Amino acid sequence: MKTIRVGGVPEHFNLPWHLCIENDKFKNAGVNVIWKDFPEGTGAMCKALRSGEIDVAVILTEGVIRDIINSNPSKIIQTYIASPLIWGIHVDARSKYKDIQDLEGTKAAISREGSGSHLMAYVNAQHKNWDLNKLDFEIINNLEGAIKALKNDDAQYFMWEHFTTKPLVDDCTFRLVADCPTPWPCFVIAATDECIKNESEALNLMLQVLNAETENFKLQKNIDIQLSERYQQKLEDIRKWLDLTRWSQTQISEEDLEIVQKNLIDLNLINKKVAIENLTHDL
Repeated sequence: MKTIRVGGVPEHFNLPWHLCIENDKFKNAGVNVIWKDFPEGTGAMCKALRSGEIDVAVILTEGVIRDIINSNPSKIIQTYIASPLIWGIHVDARSKYKDIQDLEGTKAAISREGSGSHLMAYVNAQHKNWDLNKLDFEIINNLEGAIKALKNDDAQYFMWEHFTTKPLVDDCTFRLVADCPTPWPCFVIAATDECIKNESEALNLMLQVLNAETENFKLQKNIDIQLSERYQQKLEDIRKWLDLTRWSQTQISEEDLEIVQKNLIDLNLINKKVAIENLTHDL
């Protein structure tokens, strides 16, 4: 039985993967999927793909496209979440900053360079017509680091997925000042070129099982309650998130790849566009 090592964030989006693993659905199809959590997010997963620590990543679209263009030997094999990611823009609960425009010229906490929190700080700044050359960052590694940085005023704001961070808003650790949705499907599944070359059959089996799980995921009995309990989220928040979220079973479109690359060029985060075959691989 072939083994595929998969990395992803420890968030509610990835429950379908865990259910397939826990219920032996991958193994019954003939593939052993081993999951590794990456609480640090996209930047850490890009590094793990490059080093061969993992074979596959469930990863932010803009982050992995940027890293592939910057010579990460991987390709997108499918869209995972077709809907946008809602990035909450957070400040410390005691912060003097009340409005998104108050944050112009302040420092953003980011998990690491090339992460979603890093790239989306540029997207938000562009939306607000801020000077992109004056953006300033504090690397904080993970959510715990962000809490500490904002509390100590080492950084003034932090962008992270709205619903993941909602419990920290509810308990008055953070205050939400605005939301910033991605203008593209938020999560894709990327595999290393080596894994695609040597284990394409196992990858295909893995996707077949996963897609069967996600196709009717929202219709599973009490799935909202299960999500709420496992990820310590309020049931009302999980239901809102489920309403907004669409899982995908297909490859990312050429149109979406064009939109992401255009945005990355506009933000000076890449210096060239590349052809679709350099970014994706159809199994």
